[in-house]
Amino acid sequence: MTPAGREPTVPEMLRANERNWDARTPVHATSDFYGLDGSRSPADWFAPFEWEDLGDLHGRTVLHLQCHLGTETRAFAERGAAHTVGLDFSGEAIAQARRLAAGAERSLEFVRADVHDAVAALDGRRFDVVYTGKGALCYLPDLARWAQIAHTLLRPGGVLYVVEFHPLLNSLGPVPQPGEEQGQLRLHRDYLGGRGPVRSDSAHTYTDGPPLLGATVSYEWRHGIGDAVQAVVGAGLRVAGLRETDLLPWPRFPSMRREENGWWRLPDDAPKVPLMFALRGVRPA
Repeated sequence: MTPAGREPTVPEMLRANERNWDARTPVHATSDFYGLDGSRSPADWFAPFEWEDLGDLHGRTVLHLQCHLGTETRAFAERGAAHTVGLDFSGEAIAQARRLAAGAERSLEFVRADVHDAVAALDGRRFDVVYTGKGALCYLPDLARWAQIAHTLLRPGGVLYVVEFHPLLNSLGPVPQPGEEQGQLRLHRDYLGGRGPVRSDSAHTYTDGPPLLGATVSYEWRHGIGDAVQAVVGAGLRVAGLRETDLLPWPRFPSMRREENGWWRLPDDAPKVPLMFALRGVRPA
């Protein structure tokens, strides 16, 4: 809590986000959305092009920043990574991730730390792949700082791979607003940053399940694709690829149709717009 009339500082907003994700975790862990009962596999959260971009993971080390429940983290181990580390600031999420990975005959490790403290928390270790995304960048106030951290965490020749919801999707709002025509897409939020953090106070998260028990306030920052690319380039990484796709891993809008690969897209008569993007940066050898 901050005194009345005073705006919270960035560290205070980040601590509020940590509390919010601690509160979300029990709801997410029992939700149908995540399917931790076995109804969804870790691989379900990956678009086919992700494995193409990443290449063979055998013998490589992978770091998954802002890993939440570790669903995607486990997929890297299943694809043959030599060692996979998931890092997240939520103690509740890391505890759940460790429970899910318990007994697995894979080289999996989960570390509790804020992404801004990742270099120290990982004792200076470096990785072949640093992966992040699908709802992560919006919780970072400074992409230039984040990209520099990612650069430090990579070995020479290592790859930063970001697969993230497109800023246009975020601009469309979380769900269609009451009274809107079925399937109609309208802009509700900024695409570009520059207006500062967006405060949200909601007892409901993006999954199914009961309302949160406290800690309902969270903060997000808007970042355009240009912001992400400039941050990666500014950190000394070489941009090796940038994709946009109209696919999503779940039906954000009621009119979306499921594809053969299990992902979802808008119907043919809807505007063809990007819903996710993938950015691949390489640390020079």
